[in-house]
Amino acid sequence: MSATTASAFDLPDHLAPKADPALIAGDERHFAAIARSLEQSICDLSDRLEVELKAPAGEGQEAMDRDLEVHRLSSRLRTLRRYGLDLCLGRMVGADGTEPVYVGRLGLTDGASRRLLVDWRSPAAEPFFGATHADPMGLTSRRRYRWTGGRISDYWDEVFTADGLEGRAALDDQSAFIASLGSDRSPRMRDVLSTIQADQDAIIRAGSGGALVVDGGPGTGKTVVALHRAAYLLYSDPRVGHHRGGVLFVGPHQPYLAYVSDVLPSLGEEGVQTTTIRDLVPEGTTATAETDRAVARLKSTADMVRAIEPAVGMYEKLPTDGVSVETPWADVWISTRDWAEAFESAEAGTPHNEARDQIWDALLAILVDKLRVGLDDAVETGWDDDDDDDQFDAYGRGGADPDDKLRRSLTANRELVRAFGRAWPLLEATDIVGDLWSVPDYLRMCAPWLAPEEVAALRRADAHAWTISDLPLLDAARQRLGDPEISRRRQRREAAFAAERERMSEVVDHLIATDDSDMHVMSMLRGQDLRAALVDNAAHPTADPDLLAGPFAHIVVDEAQELTDAEWQMLLLRCPSRSFTVVGDRAQARHGFTESWQERLERIGLDRVSLASLSVNYRTPEEVMAEAEPVIRAALPDANVPTSIRSSGIPVVHGPTSDLDSILEIWLAEHVEGIACVIGDPTFEATSRVQSLTPELSKGLEFDLVVLIDPESFGGGIEGAVDRYVAMTRATQQLVILTG
Repeated sequence: MSATTASAFDLPDHLAPKADPALIAGDERHFAAIARSLEQSICDLSDRLEVELKAPAGEGQEAMDRDLEVHRLSSRLRTLRRYGLDLCLGRMVGADGTEPVYVGRLGLTDGASRRLLVDWRSPAAEPFFGATHADPMGLTSRRRYRWTGGRISDYWDEVFTADGLEGRAALDDQSAFIASLGSDRSPRMRDVLSTIQADQDAIIRAGSGGALVVDGGPGTGKTVVALHRAAYLLYSDPRVGHHRGGVLFVGPHQPYLAYVSDVLPSLGEEGVQTTTIRDLVPEGTTATAETDRAVARLKSTADMVRAIEPAVGMYEKLPTDGVSVETPWADVWISTRDWAEAFESAEAGTPHNEARDQIWDALLAILVDKLRVGLDDAVETGWDDDDDDDQFDAYGRGGADPDDKLRRSLTANRELVRAFGRAWPLLEATDIVGDLWSVPDYLRMCAPWLAPEEVAALRRADAHAWTISDLPLLDAARQRLGDPEISRRRQRREAAFAAERERMSEVVDHLIATDDSDMHVMSMLRGQDLRAALVDNAAHPTADPDLLAGPFAHIVVDEAQELTDAEWQMLLLRCPSRSFTVVGDRAQARHGFTESWQERLERIGLDRVSLASLSVNYRTPEEVMAEAEPVIRAALPDANVPTSIRSSGIPVVHGPTSDLDSILEIWLAEHVEGIACVIGDPTFEATSRVQSLTPELSKGLEFDLVVLIDPESFGGGIEGAVDRYVAMTRATQQLVILTG
């Protein structure tokens, strides 16, 4: 049914007064204009996308620009089709008496360039989220819509001045906001654009310089605020946009990333890379927990990560002896000066394995120059090559590129390849780190601060039995070395190009030799440039880039209180700008967090740190927090426990574990929607509406019903208390604790 012929409002009976035409007539007219513009925009975007897809892909920057345009058009088209009229979040009326300004997920204009929706991230939309009664920011009123099935099922008016009423607003105790807090959970986190509060909006719109810490307890909305902040920075900050590196979002585990995966696309951003610390490294998929806490502590330091630099440096030492290399034309001497000249050719900061290619190219150039000079001297002195035609022709007197001939011959010289391999070997990250744990003398040289007993503790029988604590060192080694496969692929590609050039050269020589035309047109193929043009370099594929390698312009880190100093180094390597949004709660740190955020972040290498605190719990009912607060305060008396603003009216239930099946059966029968979770029972098999998680994997998630099984079995000390506190505060409606 078209919005031009039917009302966009579908209010329940108890909200019938809100359907008064005097209150919604202006909205209806505006929605009709939005519907017409949406239809035209979707049509125009579809046409433009079709044109781009049919256009030639091009090469290099041209191909990249085309891909970016296709991505941009596709992303906007998906958003417009996904939402329709419910792109509109609400409206605001200014004190200047002008027409209401409507705020949307995206900006939208009509054919006459009249602004129908302002993008929620634009400066013009800021009062819609930031206005308060203490600071109305120039507004007299604000209206937020609640959409259900593409129609408005409720709306909430706020009036900031006496003039704001005037028969144009319906006040009803924040119905849209409170209703959204108590609504059923789903398998995916929702965005909160329609209910962003002023304190949250201030964090979303804060600048990107330095590290902004968003500190808040359970239910304060810090995660969803961080996601909205990522979308805001990509839109508004020129230092963060996709062309500058974009945004990386780091979460605690994969169930969490699946839960939040829908938020950024709903905000119109699909280009943000998401990952966990574990997934930054290929070995993370199989790495196990470090069972020895002393070993885990040693590997958790930034100093241990810095041991990678001297570990690699030992393989980059300048040879102290020269080398003689035999060739078909003459022996060529590689002096220590030649080695030094080749080593110096590597660009500063180039990863070891990529620098290896640069050094090899420089060394070949040096040797080719030496050989060319020697052979030219031989010709000038009357060298009689009659008995050595094959070697002399190999130099290229027959028309092929002489330097190319010499390079190919040197590249195939085993003696030279072995000498170069000793001087600058191709290295694997796993070998570097594995040697640290299996060769004590190597570890002592790379980490001289370690005591003998610590070196002994780090040694293990299977050097490549990777643990989670190894991942930061593996990542540092991979970043320092670069991908050895890049060098191997380059060598294979060059060999394939050389073979293709050789084959094409033979074809050209044959064409020239058999050309019986009057003009001898085939003779033009003698030119080296034209011969090279006949070789199709694009036919040899290259590897896909590592999208998680960076560098990124901004990184958002959620549950950041859990990161070790070593794990922080993985992120600092990927963000040279040191622009971070750090989200966490010190009270939820499983291994304790006794220092301040400022102290922790300055220690790991961030020097510009600001703090924003969220203290209102929008998610967790008072009944649940009353049960959870004593649990965490017993271990951490100064824990930042947020204040709940709502009550579910459902008391916390205690009972025996034998009641689990009946509790779930009754709840599922009474709730046709919503998600439950059993935490602490590894034998419980999850279903489509009841998840089964450990306390650690429940972090960051939320459920309508949470059933804790034997919470005392989670352990003692801070770790056990944090696990119980985190698990309890996942509940948005009801908490059940079963023991025995």
